[in-house]
Amino acid sequence: MSNLIVVAYDDPCRAKEVRTKLRKLQQDYLLDLEDAVVAVKDDKGKVKLHQMYNLTASGALSGGFWGTLIGLIFMNPLLGLAVGAGAGAVSGALADVGINDDFMKDLAATFKEGSSVLFVLVRKATPDKVLDELQGTGGKLIKTSLTHEEEAKLQAVLDNVQAPAGSDS
Repeated sequence: MSNLIVVAYDDPCRAKEVRTKLRKLQQDYLLDLEDAVVAVKDDKGKVKLHQMYNLTASGALSGGFWGTLIGLIFMNPLLGLAVGAGAGAVSGALADVGINDDFMKDLAATFKEGSSVLFVLVRKATPDKVLDELQGTGGKLIKTSLTHEEEAKLQAVLDNVQAPAGSDS
């Protein structure tokens, strides 16, 4: 099962830069990415998706999944008020992969103009090498399906601070 990791950045280019680092790690066989999508909100509030084309032939999510998810988060802030069976079905499908209405509302509130968000699905990784590469890249960890200990360690690396005691992996 893949882990979903969502990181928000104050800079509109930073998420793309970090995704480039992740792709390099994938090329070095240190990371197995299922997919990675960057959403950028420009100074006028327009959201643009930058999808990474599938790096493997099997198991990759379609662009429709990311478009639906990100569209619901950023272009429909009143998700809870959505009407119709289609909206309920989409919301239910997203809940199946660990994405609920609260997450979408929190992320929409965090995603300001002139910022970017990196959505990553990771199948597996070599943690120490990946964390070394991500050291000090900044960003705020918004959502993850990692354990609390792994989440704290990742946020510490993004912040470029020492990880909490007892979080060795």
